[in-house]
Amino acid sequence: MKKIIQYPLQILNYSVFMGIVWFFSIHPSYHQLDKNQAMITFTMSHIGKHVTKCKKISYKELMKLPPNMRKPMDCPRERSPVEIELMLDSKVVYSRVVQPVGLFKDQGVDIYENIRVSAGKHRFKVWINDDVNVKGPIYRHEQDLTIRPEQHLVIQFKSKENIFSVR
Repeated sequence: MKKIIQYPLQILNYSVFMGIVWFFSIHPSYHQLDKNQAMITFTMSHIGKHVTKCKKISYKELMKLPPNMRKPMDCPRERSPVEIELMLDSKVVYSRVVQPVGLFKDQGVDIYENIRVSAGKHRFKVWINDDVNVKGPIYRHEQDLTIRPEQHLVIQFKSKENIFSVR
């Protein structure tokens, strides 16, 4: 007699639970962007230039060093910070100076940034400076863009070729 009541109640309990999960999976509806917005993702992985140049060590200086430390060139490991600026219609939407990581500040920087923008036609400009010995931008890119509502645009800096890719 217990099984006759147990199984229908179990089916009823599972049905109520699945109904609650189903209801909250579609209500309230969630939209990441407003109707007239789009998303720009800027991404890069880059190593800045060395802060100072390598210096040749003279023979006399080499002989003063222990044998295991004698190298003809003294090259510092520290890298330059990477400065980035993104502009849309002459308005800065992202600006950042990223310091290199690592114990000796000798590693690259990784950036992944999402920026919400309004849809429409825009003039896009981006520049990067990865050398503290140079003032102003080193790598530049300008482009006219037509961004659709709810579009996801990816801007990537390819370090090996030193170019920007807009997809």
